[in-house]
Amino acid sequence: MRPLNLTEPVPARIAIYQVTKWPLWMLAFRPYFLAGGLLAFLSIGYWLLILTGHANWHLTIPATLWHAHEMLFGFTGVVVVGFLLTAAQTWTGIPSISGKALMLLTLIWVSARLAFFIVLPDVGNINLLAVIVLQLAWWIGAITALANMLLKARSKNNYQFLAILGVLCALNTLYLLLVLNNNMKLALAVVDTAVLVISLLVGIVAARVLPFFTAKGLLLSEQVRTPKIDKALLYLSILAITLFFISKLFLSSISPALIVAIVAALHLIRAKLWWNAKVLKVPLLWSLHFSYFALGVGLMMIAFSFYTNVIPFKDALHFITIGTIGMMILAMMTRVSLGHTGRTLSTPKYISVAFALVLVAAITRSILPLIIGSHFAWQISALLWLVAFLLFLIYCTPILTRRRVDGRCG
Repeated sequence: MRPLNLTEPVPARIAIYQVTKWPLWMLAFRPYFLAGGLLAFLSIGYWLLILTGHANWHLTIPATLWHAHEMLFGFTGVVVVGFLLTAAQTWTGIPSISGKALMLLTLIWVSARLAFFIVLPDVGNINLLAVIVLQLAWWIGAITALANMLLKARSKNNYQFLAILGVLCALNTLYLLLVLNNNMKLALAVVDTAVLVISLLVGIVAARVLPFFTAKGLLLSEQVRTPKIDKALLYLSILAITLFFISKLFLSSISPALIVAIVAALHLIRAKLWWNAKVLKVPLLWSLHFSYFALGVGLMMIAFSFYTNVIPFKDALHFITIGTIGMMILAMMTRVSLGHTGRTLSTPKYISVAFALVLVAAITRSILPLIIGSHFAWQISALLWLVAFLLFLIYCTPILTRRRVDGRCG
C-alpha cells in the first residue's frame, strides 16, 4: 500500500483514510481471523479438488508441501498472531497495531498466499523466492508489533510468546529454503517440528484460558490451577521438540518417543483435572476441552508411532493438526470474536455442529484410514472441515466486519 500523498486530489486521500477506519482494521483479530477462516476454507477446498482429481497441480512446489505450509504457517500462523496481538493489548494496556499498519501487514500476508501461484516462463522458482521474502517480512512485522507492546510494558511473563513466534519464523524460512533446494524429506521434518512448537503454544495458552473460561462460564468460585504440571510441561515440551528436531535432521539414532509420551501423559492428566461435566452444556467450553484432550491423545499416538507401524506417524500428527489446532482455533476465534465485539458468549446451534464436525474430521483423518482406506478417509475429513469453516464464516464474518455492539473501539 502506498503512503498518503498530500499532492493527491482530496477525494483520493479521503477515500484511503476512510478505508483505514473500517471496523475491520480496528484490532488484529478482525482481519486475521477472517483471513484465517477464508484460507482454511479455500485451501482445503482446493486440496479436496486435487485429491478427487478435479484439479491439476502445475506449480514448482509439490502439492503436499504447499498444503502443509498453508495450513501450518499460513492458516495457523495468522490466527496465532491475530490472537496474540489482540490479547497483548489486554495484557499490557498498550494499544495494538491497527489502521494503516494493520492493513499493510495483512496485505503482505495475502500477497504471500498468492505468490505461490506466480508462474513465469523461464524464471524458475520465482514464486518460492517471493513467498520466502513475503513470509519473512510478515513474521518480522508481526513479531516487531508484539515486541513493541510487551517490551514497553515490561511484560516479562509474556516474552515466551516472542520466542515461540521467532522459532516459527525460523522454521518457516528454513522449510521454504529446503523446498527451494528440493530437499523435501528435511522440509517435511521441519514442518513436523513446527507442529510440535504449535502444540507447546497450545499448552501454554490452554493453561491460561481453560481454567479461567471454565470457572467463569460455569460460575464457579475458583479456578482449578496446576502450576507444577504447567512448569513441567513447559520444560519437557521444549526437550521433546529439541530431541525430535535433532533426530529428524541430524542424528536419527536419537528417539524422542519416551519424552513425547511423558508430555502426552501430563497433558492428559491436566485435561482430567480441568474437566467438569457441566461444560457439555456450553459449546464454547466443551470445544476447548475436547481440543485440548486431543492434544494429549495425539502426542501419545506420536510416541507409539515410533514403536509400531499400526499407528502411522502422519496420521497421529493429523490428530493434533485437526483435532487440537483446528478445533481450538475454531473455538477461540468464535469466542474472541464475540467477546471483543461486546457480544454475549452464546452461539447458535450450527456453530456447535461446526465444532463437532472438526472433531469428527480429526478422527476420520487419523483413525479411519485403517478401516476405509487412506484416500477416501482424507476426502471425508476435508469435506467435514470445509462445512465447519463455512459455518464459521457465515456466522463470524458480519461480527468481524462490524463495529462493537456497545459502541466502544476494538
